[in-house]
Amino acid sequence: MPQMKKALFPTPQDAEAAFYEAFTKSDLEAMMAVWADDDDIYCVHPNGARLAGVERVRESWRQIFASGQTLRFQLGEQQYVQGMMLSVHSVYEHITVAGDPRSRAPVIATNVYIRTERGWRMVAHHASPAPASSEPEPRRTGVKTLH
Repeated sequence: MPQMKKALFPTPQDAEAAFYEAFTKSDLEAMMAVWADDDDIYCVHPNGARLAGVERVRESWRQIFASGQTLRFQLGEQQYVQGMMLSVHSVYEHITVAGDPRSRAPVIATNVYIRTERGWRMVAHHASPAPASSEPEPRRTGVKTLH
């Protein structure tokens, strides 16, 4: 299978934006363009097992996109810890399904990116249903930089 040229993501935020855009469009090639070409990558979908390696991660996204659902994401309560070569993002994914007015509980996702010679790439995505909470977490935004 010929490898298409991957996009260059100058910042981890650019890679994250491309990840959610690919997810919204159910675009498998665009989704995999965000991920590193490394068998150490892993993905955990809500209530799912840990899937390691490019082929297993790719197949999991293929199956999700095959469902035909159009998902929309609104990210909230973002926290970033960023170093020169690694960036960890914790976000609340508020997800809606096109044509379905029901509200869904948010999902908490941790997205991990590394800086490669060709820009930032995702190496891990771990999503879990958010617990029911009586009070929201204190609001913290911005990037915390590690030196």
